[in-house]
Parts: sequence; structure tokens; C-alpha cells
Amino acid sequence: MALELRQQLKLTQQLVMTPQLQQAIRLLQLSRLELMETVQQELLENPFLEEAMEEVPIARDEISTLSKTDADEGYTREITQNADWEDYLGEFSSTSRQASMREFEAAEEGLAYDARYATKPTLQGHLMWQLRLSNLKEEQKEIGEVIIQNLDHSGYLHASLAELAEMSGRTEEAVEEVVLQIQRFDPVGIASRTPQECLLTQLAVLRYDRDPILVALVTEHLEDLQTKRYKPILRKFKLTPEDLREYLDIIQTLDPMPGAMFGEGDAHYISPDVFVYPLDNEFIIVLNEEGIPHLQLSSWYEDSLKAANDTDKEYILEKMRSASWLIKSLYQRQRTLYKVMESIVKYQHAFFERGVSFLRPLILKDIADDIGMHESTVSRITSNKYAATPHGMFELKYFFNSALALEDGTEVGSESVKALIKKYIDDEDAKSPLSDDAIAEMLKDALKVTIARRTVAKYRTALDIPSSSKRRAFF
Repeated sequence: MALELRQQLKLTQQLVMTPQLQQAIRLLQLSRLELMETVQQELLENPFLEEAMEEVPIARDEISTLSKTDADEGYTREITQNADWEDYLGEFSSTSRQASMREFEAAEEGLAYDARYATKPTLQGHLMWQLRLSNLKEEQKEIGEVIIQNLDHSGYLHASLAELAEMSGRTEEAVEEVVLQIQRFDPVGIASRTPQECLLTQLAVLRYDRDPILVALVTEHLEDLQTKRYKPILRKFKLTPEDLREYLDIIQTLDPMPGAMFGEGDAHYISPDVFVYPLDNEFIIVLNEEGIPHLQLSSWYEDSLKAANDTDKEYILEKMRSASWLIKSLYQRQRTLYKVMESIVKYQHAFFERGVSFLRPLILKDIADDIGMHESTVSRITSNKYAATPHGMFELKYFFNSALALEDGTEVGSESVKALIKKYIDDEDAKSPLSDDAIAEMLKDALKVTIARRTVAKYRTALDIPSSSKRRAFF
């Protein structure tokens, strides 16, 4: 059979995501810190994008035109000269409605400067400082450096004496002597090999090691104390519950992980993307603009475009389009964030008024249908975003939770059920803790909801609350 070339016409439809559309979608799901880094990077790379020194307000009809124009119209002079950050909010900004009411309110409270910029000590640095100030010989200090470098984040020493001796070039006896010295550094019990050794070192420093019962409890019965198996201990040492209670009080003052207080790094503080303030039986939504530059196109591009040749013109126009699209994408991001938060406040009005126990069931589709957007857009804009509310700071994803059907046909949110479970357990008698079955009955009486014991156990586990047997206190 002969081979031949043929031409065929075929009509198909397919969705093509342009780089500009991909950028707009990516901006939606960026956190506030990532957004600031992205904007700063664009300012460095695009010579035609600059930060506005002064805010130039534009009329609402101009904003309306901006939101309806396509990509090509976005490159007109009217948009590029006047589209700065304040105007991205447009009619979605509620600042004008309540600006006069908040003159007396302080802005978001930040950390003190010394708390922001002071370097936090590390465990190794803290121990090395003590080692250099100690009375140990130079050879012992060299061994001490090897020991300190082999501690984990909790302060335990997992390397064997043989390994430490090989790394330091000294004998095992010399290494053991330095280990015992370091164990009495601050925090006491550092460089221990086992929890028992750590606690015994602390007892020795506190001079409690002269009590043989206390030493035996630490060396032989830590697991029994952890699981609250007290009766065998009472029989073995012939103690009364009051005596054992005194021993437990002493043991609980000890730290089984002395190095954990230094942590692995600095704490991360969350800056909210949006504030929700109560005002006259309603809630005001204010987007957080602090730290985000006000953008505009540089006026320098006009002169450059006139004097450029064809090759330079193509580069200039490309950078102009990129800058204009970034400005439009940022506007769209803020616009979407405001609309989603406004819809959340409407659906979860009871939560903002009365607290977590009144959180309603809510899914992404509810918000998407309310604001006329796709569910994926709502999912992206609520990722890594936080809202400061009258009841604390919450991630936007927190307001979406599953529903449990009540007997009267209504529904209650799963987060509300979790809040009630936590409240019941916080208020329980420690000597007679509530079982999962008892909590299920209490929920049925309070919410008129039929909930299985295993569901209560699932919610309790999600709250990181142990079972009733492990919560029981015998004293």
C-alpha cells in the first residue's frame, strides 16, 4: 500500500491558560508575605513598574471601567497612570464608612523592636558559652565541643562513648567525665542518654536524690506513673495516696526534655490579611494593606517608546503589558478577597457575634454561588489567608466545616460540636472524667443531635484530648 500525505480540517475547543492568566491564579493563592515578596521581585525586574509615592484617587466610574476592560484596554494611559493600590479596593473598600469611627483605635499591634530583631540563643550556643567559661582543661573543652555538637533538639546525647571517643581522639573514660560535667550545665540534665538519667541529674542538683523512694520511682516506675498505674506503687512502697501525691509533685517540677525550650528556630507571627470590626450591629471589613507597595506604571515609558527602535519597542511593550496585567491581577485579588470575606461574614454572622459555638455549616459552593465565582477561585483565595475577628485570629478555611443533622431538620457545624466537647471536658471532674458515651448523651440533650460514640472519639482525637482513662486523676 502506497504512503501519501493528506490534509484534513478539524475543529476542536480547548482551554489554553495564558501566562497572564496563570499569574492571576497564582496571586490568588499566595499568602500575604509571599505576595509582598512577589511584588518586590516584579519591581526589581520590570523597569516600567514603580511604587507610587503619593496616592491619587480615581472616580468610581473609572474603577468600573477597569474591572470590565479586557487585557488590551488595560494598557491604555488612563488605567496605567491612575491605577495605584488604594484604587484596587474601589467600591469594595469599607474604610470610608468607618474611618471617622476608628480614629481613636490603634493599628495592628506589632512586636517591640528588640523582640523583632534580637537574635535568640540556640542550645549549642548557650552550652558553648558555658563551656568556654568553665574551669575545664583545654583537652576537656575540646571533648565538650564534640559532645555539644552531637546533641539533638531535645538536648539528649545519642552518640555512644566509643563514637565520641573516636571523634575527639580521647579515651571513653575522659569522654564520660566531660559528659557528667556538661549534664550539670544550664539547663540541668542536658546531654543525658535516657529520661531516667536526665531526671536523676536534676534530682541530684536539687538534693532530692537522698530519698530512695523518689529515686526508685524515677528509675523503675516512670512508665507506671505515665499510665497512672498507682495501685502497684502504693502496695510496693507502702505509701499513702497523700505521700505519693507529694512525690508526683516533685517529679512534675522536673523537665524531661531540657533542650526543648530553645526550639529549632524563631517563632512565626501571623499578620492577618483582613480585619473584621463590630460596629452598630454590623461588621466592617478592612483589608490589610500594610507593607504592600502602591503600584503604578512609570511615566518614563512614554519617552522611551518614542525614541526606541522596533526591537526596543517590542521589549518596552512587553514589559508594559506585564506591569499592567500585574496591577489588574492585584486589583482582582483584593476584590475577590473582600467579596469572599463579605460573604463569609454574612453566612457566619452568629459566629462573629457570639463565638465558635455558633459556627454554621459552610462549604465552598455556598460562597461561590453567593458571589458568582467558581469554587476553585474561592478555594485559592481562602488558602493561607487569615482574618482578625472579635474572637481571635482564624484562617479563612476555618469557617468552612461539615454539617451534622439535628432532629428538627436543621444542621450544626462540626467545629461547634468540637467546641462543646472541649467545654464539657474542661468542666469535668478530674476524678470521674466523662466517657465518650456520656459526651454523646450530653450533645444529644444540648443540640438535639444523634451522634455516635465513635464520632465523639474522632472529634476528641482531632482536639488532641486523651481518652477518659488517661484523663482520670486518682488524687
